[in-house]
Amino acid sequence: MSLAVAIQMDPVEAINIAADSTFAIAEEAQARGHALWHYLPQHLSFAHGRVRAKARRLSVRRRQGDHASLGAFETLDLATVDVVLMRQDPPFDMAYITATHLLEHIHPRTLVVNDPVHVRNAPEKLFVTHFPELMPPTLIASDPAEIIAFRAEHRDIIVKPLFGNGGAGVFHVRPDDENLNALIEMFTQRSREPIVVQRYVPEVRAGDKRIILVDGEAVGAVLRVPAEGEARANLHAGARAVKTTLTKREREICAAIGPALAERGLVFVGIDVIGDYLTEINVTSPTGIREVKRFGGADIAALIWDAIEARAKTRSKAE
Repeated sequence: MSLAVAIQMDPVEAINIAADSTFAIAEEAQARGHALWHYLPQHLSFAHGRVRAKARRLSVRRRQGDHASLGAFETLDLATVDVVLMRQDPPFDMAYITATHLLEHIHPRTLVVNDPVHVRNAPEKLFVTHFPELMPPTLIASDPAEIIAFRAEHRDIIVKPLFGNGGAGVFHVRPDDENLNALIEMFTQRSREPIVVQRYVPEVRAGDKRIILVDGEAVGAVLRVPAEGEARANLHAGARAVKTTLTKREREICAAIGPALAERGLVFVGIDVIGDYLTEINVTSPTGIREVKRFGGADIAALIWDAIEARAKTRSKAE
């Protein structure tokens, strides 16, 4: 099966191919004989009832700095391609949300991965609230009195922006920390969005586990150990990737959420688990597949394409 695949992502020229999950997915698609196009989110448009992108043909190779060749710009009617991969990085802002509305016009006739409706409806720190039994005690609020009361109850807390990413704006507020009021002021002055406040899970010192699910099935994991003196376990914030396996509790978490992911067309998902708790469900542009393979785990890019091709085959039979 040869598919026409358009990849909606940030500039491909700037990525680090040793760590970039989208590059691994593109590489696998090319190896399978699929035709690739690349376009930026700002090159997506809607006119005369058609969703179009100012796109360029893409070929990739494993040579950092010379890892991508791009053809001339062409106007691509996205209804005429087989698959659109929505792989731009957050922030999950109104531009991101608008892109999901536009891509909704072509899905599922053109298969959009992940399903744009459910990407829009499942922001990382909100979708997880549908599984409260799996989460640490959590508050999402703007009212300072509620936040202060939550801190009085749980004492050691994490404060973070609702739509942040990459560990940006995440604060560990200890019981004796006098900065909570200033943090609340800073967050509420910068944005009208509520703040996420969670009970601090001390097991984060041993690592925050990124578990990857494909079509609702756990296929690999990597442990991200925070740097000394750092509360955040994001690789962008200097955390170290470590080989790992899944615990019984983590398998239970994956079994609990897997069916909901598959039903929503969320083919490629990365969840974050600290200790016994699920903290985030990442559906926008999850990462981690390079690290899993580097530690001898599954070739997740191949599993993603197995899942996409199976869906594309089912769609074509239905037509």
